[in-house]
Amino acid sequence: MMANYNNPLPGVPPVESPLFDELLGHGQLDGETYRIARDLHDTGFAIFDFPDPELAEISAGIRADLGPRFDLEAWRDGRIGSPRIQDAWKFNRDVRRIATNEPVRQLLSRLYGREAFPFQSLSFPVGTQQHAHTDSVHFSSMPERFMCGVWVALEDVGLDQGPLLYYPGSHKWPIYTNEHIGHVHMKKGDTLQDVYEPVWDRLVAAQGLQPVRFEAKAGQALIWVANLLHGGDWHADRSKTRWSQVTHYYFEDCCYYTPMNSDGPFGSIQFREPYNILTGEPVKNRYKGVRIPETYVASTNPEIVAEFWRKNADRFDHAAYLKAHPDVAASGLDALDHYLRHGLSEGRKLGIVA
Repeated sequence: MMANYNNPLPGVPPVESPLFDELLGHGQLDGETYRIARDLHDTGFAIFDFPDPELAEISAGIRADLGPRFDLEAWRDGRIGSPRIQDAWKFNRDVRRIATNEPVRQLLSRLYGREAFPFQSLSFPVGTQQHAHTDSVHFSSMPERFMCGVWVALEDVGLDQGPLLYYPGSHKWPIYTNEHIGHVHMKKGDTLQDVYEPVWDRLVAAQGLQPVRFEAKAGQALIWVANLLHGGDWHADRSKTRWSQVTHYYFEDCCYYTPMNSDGPFGSIQFREPYNILTGEPVKNRYKGVRIPETYVASTNPEIVAEFWRKNADRFDHAAYLKAHPDVAASGLDALDHYLRHGLSEGRKLGIVA
């Protein structure tokens, strides 16, 4: 269900576009859809009733199946962090039913101007207590912002149960990636979001933003856009649960990647091939209807590049590498060994570039 209006900024989701009123206003949406769109545009989130009349039964089924898989006593004693199950849709039909809800998918497709597809589910028995963050460093797209999340309360959630918290308006910030915070993923190993947390905290303080906490009723849901700063509050009463499900959505005709594990200047991009939960098949990276060549995707992954040269050492031009890098030649180190241990992560060329 692609949008049929004339959009001069097709690389910006209509719901976040500076042309929002022209694209989604003026009677183009019914009242409730417009209210959701307006909230997303203005604040970065929107609350609505999840459109499944059997959600109470679905919730009971999820608790019965997933409950025994969690060690909540260890969590209550502080021996483990907040537990979750990723992609329970693969074995639980109730989780899958929430993730593939067609009215929600159609709503998102309308607001984003591209077909939405669910690619990940997260099932929670308790609050996450996760530091406020934006999903844009974890899940991003080219063009950017074609990703969102939907959280569904499977029981009533009070302030002592680790409710969601979020910062209205923070979605309007630029999307800050490694290049903006002076971080180089390839030189540091696996990147965790904690390298971004200081700048998020500073931005909140500088702009005087205050968090909002979602006291949800069972069956209520919340959509948030990709760059909204959100997290989980402290779960104060550990005798209580906080059953909920998150479904993450991407949109068709995009490239999908993980910014915090990418270093564009070094040619390193951690592309994703997200699964479309509806089809069970991976979605290939595309741009303006054209599929991105698999050879290019592979060439941007340092692990794939390193594995290639390990298997094809006889094709590595040692002389060209040493000529291009006199410091390596002077060190007496083996050219291929240096490239695999250091040169690849440093973005060094394989030889002289004309």
